[in-house]
Amino acid sequence: MSHKLNHSMSLAKPDALDISNKQKIALAVGIVGLFILVLALFNTNFPNKAIFLSLSLGLIIVGIVVYARDAYLNKLEGIKNDGVWFKSISSRGIWGWIVGIILTTFYIVLYFFPKYLGLGSDGEANSGLIGLFDPLSQLLGGRNASQWFVYGTLYTVAILAFGYKFILKYRHNRYQQLRTVSVMFFQLGFAFLIPEFMYVMNNDLPYYDLKSIWPLNYYIFDEWSVNGFLSNGNIGLALLLFGIISIFVITPILTYKYGKRWYCSWVCGCGGLAETAGDSFRQLSSKKMSAWKLERWLIHTVLVFSVLMTTAVIYTYLGYDKNDFWLTRDVFIALVIGFLTLVFAAVMFFKRQELGKDAKYGAIGFFVAITVLLVMHFTGTTENLFYVKASVLRSSYGIYIGSIFSGVIGTGFYPILGNRSWCRFGCPMAAVLGFQQRMFSKFRITTNGGQCISCGNCSNSCEMGIDVRAYAQKGENIVRSSCVGCGICSAVCPRGVLKLENDSMKGRINPTEILLGNDVDLMDLVNQK
Repeated sequence: MSHKLNHSMSLAKPDALDISNKQKIALAVGIVGLFILVLALFNTNFPNKAIFLSLSLGLIIVGIVVYARDAYLNKLEGIKNDGVWFKSISSRGIWGWIVGIILTTFYIVLYFFPKYLGLGSDGEANSGLIGLFDPLSQLLGGRNASQWFVYGTLYTVAILAFGYKFILKYRHNRYQQLRTVSVMFFQLGFAFLIPEFMYVMNNDLPYYDLKSIWPLNYYIFDEWSVNGFLSNGNIGLALLLFGIISIFVITPILTYKYGKRWYCSWVCGCGGLAETAGDSFRQLSSKKMSAWKLERWLIHTVLVFSVLMTTAVIYTYLGYDKNDFWLTRDVFIALVIGFLTLVFAAVMFFKRQELGKDAKYGAIGFFVAITVLLVMHFTGTTENLFYVKASVLRSSYGIYIGSIFSGVIGTGFYPILGNRSWCRFGCPMAAVLGFQQRMFSKFRITTNGGQCISCGNCSNSCEMGIDVRAYAQKGENIVRSSCVGCGICSAVCPRGVLKLENDSMKGRINPTEILLGNDVDLMDLVNQK
């Protein structure tokens, strides 16, 4: 009788653990559910779409729930890395690449070729995958499904099912459970159900996800959107005003009190999917210095692009005459430049020392943005900006940032780049909140360097590519623009070194207080305490 030899000599058993029979059955159940969706994709004519859709989504959810229960409830509470770097799907192995390619292909077809998913054009009935979702769309909104309804449904199912898995995995940590329930609630209610009910009550209103704030919601100020709000009386005006107040009042106040985590880890749908369905891929984020540099350039470039594009979008349908619109182009451009100058001046005056050489890059970015706005103003007409058709500019922003970056790359590349590549490298909302968090927030992650054993669990689990261990070893507070306050670094620390805290601004950034043996001013520092 021959046995397969295990050639590993490691005492720590590095090879991936085999899954149990119960987990294999759960996987099979989930795959059957997915297979029904694949059959629909190939235009299978189901006798009763409602039953088969329910069966498909039900089997997927049951498969995930049963798998998660068997995987986590048979173990002691707490995080054990469980060979994530030895499983093909979570370590950029062959299964990781296969899943990444499938997801990316699905996103490309969803965004750019929905007819291949069965979207009916010019009043034709839906078929294929989109047709399968018609009964649910009729039930909730009284209309046939679109590709976005299909996407929204699958997105919500993923967050709810994998959210349950996440709660079981981190059941030793109350903070993780609360924020996971929060993203599940906001996705199901605010992103999925409420917009459908709003359509039933008033089908002239533009689609509106109440928690989606500019610049993440890049289309709120587009012409069709603003006209839709303004033509719907008080409710439309109230929604538009709520969107504006969210940007300039609600967001800064909440970020000041709690850091950007209130949105990125508790409310946002992109973050919700990353935290739940993407949890298995969090360790794949690059911790290299080069990745950090790329992140800072890329995300702020997208933010500047968002500001300029939104200004251009609003500018194109403002008139020159006060009789047409109380807000003329001249006044609008003056307000935008005035606001940007005020923010820039305040940061330079109060935070110049903190920023160091980054202040120089900020100044360059500011002057580039102002120059572009002025050029736009003096070359702009009703139809053209920078001598380019305004509609072309608007659609290009939606395609390149809204579709390709956030959808195709952001989610499709989970198994390759980690679960928050969009949040880290591209989300303009994360850039705005990160700027607020870095400049004037009470939030920080405190560290107790004396207790750190340098195990590296924290850095391994950081989905934003922060080398948390480097801060922990020095006892330095973590105050980074990119930190979304997910708290996983704290949850996986075996020594309780890391704490998420809101406290006074004083002493929040403490890099100069690291006591090193060769510090010549050591006694001076001790005497100041």
